[in-house]
Amino acid sequence: MGDIDVAIGVDADCVAGWLGSYGGADSPADLSRGLSAGNEGIPRLVQLFEDEDVETSWYVPGHTIETFRDEIEAVAAAGHELGVHGYSHENPTDLSREQEDAILEVSIDLIEDVTGEEPVGHRASWWEFSENTPELVEKHGFLYDSSLMERAFEPGWMRKGDDWTPIQYEQDPETWMEPYEYGEETDVVEIPISWYRDDIPPMLFIKQPLYHAGYKDPKMMYEQYYKRQFDFLYNRRGAGVYTFTIHPDLHGLPHMIAHLEEFIQYVKSHENAEFQTLETIARKYEDDPSVYESEGDYV
Repeated sequence: MGDIDVAIGVDADCVAGWLGSYGGADSPADLSRGLSAGNEGIPRLVQLFEDEDVETSWYVPGHTIETFRDEIEAVAAAGHELGVHGYSHENPTDLSREQEDAILEVSIDLIEDVTGEEPVGHRASWWEFSENTPELVEKHGFLYDSSLMERAFEPGWMRKGDDWTPIQYEQDPETWMEPYEYGEETDVVEIPISWYRDDIPPMLFIKQPLYHAGYKDPKMMYEQYYKRQFDFLYNRRGAGVYTFTIHPDLHGLPHMIAHLEEFIQYVKSHENAEFQTLETIARKYEDDPSVYESEGDYV
């Protein structure tokens, strides 16, 4: 069996999530949920990771760093990786190139101020790329990005210049009948994520937009999604990267701690499966791109 590396990505959205994504910027009640995520959720997760002796990767909006400086310093002091994740969880597709570039510069500086080193990891807010994002990620010298979903369990190289033709129903069909065109590979490692290994879609109650119910059974999420995907990777591929994304807003809640703890122990019970930071995964892939190739019949 090859390498099976499991990476916990903690997107510390907190208040920034409500400002930039969840439609709660005008609601003191929703913003207070973000305050709870920073003041209570972050320390709970840090303690759990200490108890379980695992290192994780945190993607921290600049707003979270400046609002919860002590809590984020505790994350870094515990040995966890800090990566860039916007400032107020802005949607990159709504930003100009100049705005996106300025936010990246501020976010990099804020993390360097906490850790003493420039971050090597980038995760786009909203998991959305603008037409400028790949070039800006390359410009700022990131080792890796972790925002896209082209593969389930295997890193690749981030591309720039991908092109596709949207449907324009008021025009002749010939104008849009074109295949997807792959762009140019960069030297930036792309580590895949998945909405099906993310806690927000099933678990976060949001008043608007209306596609988040927020009352799914956490046990269902772990048993039907997290564990089954891990089992596919372990039993059928035999090698690869398993990323899953959690938020202090959700997994920092009291009723979620035991579920995460149980899953960490489940992964640990498997020989050859190890918890790693995404930085470690990116450097392993950079050194040997074959390290995570499937050893079974499944991709």
